[in-house]
Amino acid sequence: MKIVLVHRHGPGQFVHLACHLANAGWQVSFLCEAMNVRLPGIRTLRQPATPPPPAMPFAQYHQEVGLKAAKTLDNLVREEGVPDIVYGHIGWGSMMFARDVLPETPLIGYCEHYYHATGRDVGFAPDEDITLAKRTQLRLRNAAQLATLDQLDAAISPTRWQKSAFPVAYHHKIGVCHEGVDTRRCRPNPNAELTLPDGRVLGTGDQVITYVARDLEPYRGFPTFMRAAAKLAKENPDAVFVIAGGDGISYGQPRADGRKWRDVMLDETGIDQSRIHFLGQIPHDQLIRIYQISSAHIYLTYPFVLSWSMLEAMACGAPVIASNTGPCQEVIRDGQNGFFTDFWDSETLAEKMAFCLTRQNDLGRMRGQARKTIIDHFDLELCLDKQTSLLERMVSADMGSSARQRM
Repeated sequence: MKIVLVHRHGPGQFVHLACHLANAGWQVSFLCEAMNVRLPGIRTLRQPATPPPPAMPFAQYHQEVGLKAAKTLDNLVREEGVPDIVYGHIGWGSMMFARDVLPETPLIGYCEHYYHATGRDVGFAPDEDITLAKRTQLRLRNAAQLATLDQLDAAISPTRWQKSAFPVAYHHKIGVCHEGVDTRRCRPNPNAELTLPDGRVLGTGDQVITYVARDLEPYRGFPTFMRAAAKLAKENPDAVFVIAGGDGISYGQPRADGRKWRDVMLDETGIDQSRIHFLGQIPHDQLIRIYQISSAHIYLTYPFVLSWSMLEAMACGAPVIASNTGPCQEVIRDGQNGFFTDFWDSETLAEKMAFCLTRQNDLGRMRGQARKTIIDHFDLELCLDKQTSLLERMVSADMGSSARQRM
């Protein structure tokens, strides 16, 4: 079987699936602008990069990305023939013209996030002004996804909440299946240790509050976390705060003054910096150790895409304190497999962190339920089986249709 995976920056959400299919004997090709990691047995079909907005308007950007992806795909077809199936992220326009290159090939889309002017991430901050310009920009950002969905045979969204954002008219096309969490790697380890940059070694017996995000920014609740951490630090001299994440902006907008949110919040809170450890963006094995030693893992998010970090922390048995926003409400059951807190309420967050530190012996059942939730619904093997089954069914159906046409 020959599959082409399409993503602006590979491998993205397809990393596990790509390796799984390659190991099963599929010919796997990645069509992308850049490949962030090299995967054995998987080749890259590199398309020319397109400068993202604000270098050009969204509509033009999506069109440029789509046309370059289509040309790259067309070159592949001319040189090697038609692939059996194409599965691609629809968010940047990369799949917009795939049907024009492959009129009969099964096409599947990955549906990550559909924009709304109200009720989701946009407008969630109380001080955000949703102007007409913002509303029209969001509609243009969705235009590429709608043009793509119209041509797809099927689509996958990682959670029910993320699927619910897309227009109801397309729900019949969109199934729900997460990329999966490797619960064999992400598992409790009572002997886990983490060595900090200053040489101190932390283990499961220490009072460790953890926070992980791709970047330390408002979309993932970093300011709220820092205010709560500063309050707890004053009340509990044994609490240690371990933070993983970069200083860039993955979502939302940079500060107008150009300052990093880490510096801003250190200045605002005045927290004792010997108590808080910033590790930056670190390898995955270190992230797992962070989750394994965590006395309480904090996951705050706007109503936006759900991060792998929360699910991996739960798989490691960490007590998770999560914001009571849509992405988390699908997974967390308050008081059973985690705790909820208001996204903006740093006082309550500090209280719940303190509760976890002082009641560690009472949280064994919650830790077990957290891991069970991930095993039952997000286990990697389970998710890979579902995705592979869909791909095989679609290829088989297409081959059967082609055979009937030849008869």
